[in-house]
Amino acid sequence: MLLHVLFFTASLSLAPGAPVSPGAPATATPGPASARLQEPPPNTNPDKRPVVEELLGKLDKHMKKEGKEDSEGVAVIDLLLQEFKLSGPKDRVSIVKMLGKCFEQVRRVNEGEPPNNKLFLASAVALGQMGPESVEVLSAWIDHKNHRKDLALQSRLVASLGATKDVRAVKTLQNLLNHKENALIRAAGEALGEFAQAPQETRKSGFEALLKTLMEAKGQRDSDPGNTIFRDKYDVIGAALITSLGRLARHDERDPEKWQTWWNKNKKLDWDKDV
Repeated sequence: MLLHVLFFTASLSLAPGAPVSPGAPATATPGPASARLQEPPPNTNPDKRPVVEELLGKLDKHMKKEGKEDSEGVAVIDLLLQEFKLSGPKDRVSIVKMLGKCFEQVRRVNEGEPPNNKLFLASAVALGQMGPESVEVLSAWIDHKNHRKDLALQSRLVASLGATKDVRAVKTLQNLLNHKENALIRAAGEALGEFAQAPQETRKSGFEALLKTLMEAKGQRDSDPGNTIFRDKYDVIGAALITSLGRLARHDERDPEKWQTWWNKNKKLDWDKDV
């Protein structure tokens, strides 16, 4: 359930990161038939259902209580997530829009206290399961000035963007690999691994960006072994990026140098020929 994910996410101990500029939506080039994603069936679910309207009204009231009713708001978000799956196109858009409004709310905290982000995290988690409708909302709140310092929330937004598995998210995620905050590089790297079933062009683009980031981090670490900044960066991002390389290539290596060799030999080949 949503609350279980929230408890795990809130336990992360993260420091504020630097700004990132989300990229424009990426357009994928269709790959071989074996690599193409199946088009989802048309959404014939009913719209304007009373239960959705009622829940949206409740969430709107809870979120505007300056944090006093955030627990109730989280419970409503959980119900909206269930109703989203049963909703028609218009109701789905309305649900996503309302969850996006959650991030517009202000939650005051005293200096030195952790962020009061329960409502925001709940919205981010739910939106990750509401793609493709949620892609634009998630992208808009990554590095938004109102939440830029809340790195736990930013990491969750990035993870949810990847969870949509929508190719429009790929460019934004690749741009995040240049972030100055290691935790967001790791989150973006993991999120790109969610595109293991995407068209081949998308997978190769993500793979190349991941490998470039990995090899640069390794090169910095190896060139100056005593530099704790370089060492810490590689320690944070290395394993996550290597895992995502394997998911995208459908091949297993653990050594970055071997991945570079594999890429040099296979980047122009058909990765799906024997699939």
